Amino acid sequence: MKYNSLLGIMLGAALLLSCGGSQEQQVVEEVDVEENEWISLFDGATFQGWSKYGGGSVGAAWKIQDGAIYLDATNKDGWQTGDGGDIVTDQEFENFHFQVEWKIAKDGNSGIMFFVHESPEYAYPWMTGPEMQVLDNDGHPDAKIRTHRAGDLYDLIESSEEVVRPVGEWNLAEIIAKDGLLQLYLNGVKVVETSMWTEEWDELVANSKFKDMPGFGKYQKGKIALQDHGDEVWFRNIRIKNL
Repeated sequence: MKYNSLLGIMLGAALLLSCGGSQEQQVVEEVDVEENEWISLFDGATFQGWSKYGGGSVGAAWKIQDGAIYLDATNKDGWQTGDGGDIVTDQEFENFHFQVEWKIAKDGNSGIMFFVHESPEYAYPWMTGPEMQVLDNDGHPDAKIRTHRAGDLYDLIESSEEVVRPVGEWNLAEIIAKDGLLQLYLNGVKVVETSMWTEEWDELVANSKFKDMPGFGKYQKGKIALQDHGDEVWFRNIRIKNL
């Protein structure tokens, strides 16, 4: 037994050396395998994998700037005007862990929607998809409304604590949906947790501005959407992991 164990160790060491490996390299390889589970939704250079909600190419008001998706609001006089509009992923997702970094301009408003069902019967993605709010809490009037502040599950659940960074700084948003359990994270802090598609969920919706939208919060598979609310906003490092 001692001989076999020693032989095994020697053979293992020889194999590692013959491959030019080291303990540090092995750790790096393991991390790379873990990272490979993530699917990039933005290549930093093109809108491949994205389209305008309702069909067609991404509008010209959406641009790529320094490796980020940027909504240029300089020639817009309000939300959904000009050559903008909400944009959505080509793919649909069911159980997932979504990550994106965002920053907002002064007094700005935007949002990240999920479980969006793209169909002619729904004019906008927020008619079906719940939203994680993106907002300048210090400047936009929506911040006066509870459940309308950055990180909130818009008009449904307010954040457990406020961890948003100042205007112009990047924030890391995460949306985790697994078998009905929904968790929202902002800058590493879990700010919202709830269960979807339950009696309690239906009651939340019934007491919200979405109460007269029959498709809202009903779909258990859908697209990710970035909102055109008429204000400058940036999104980068967009990726997703199927769970």
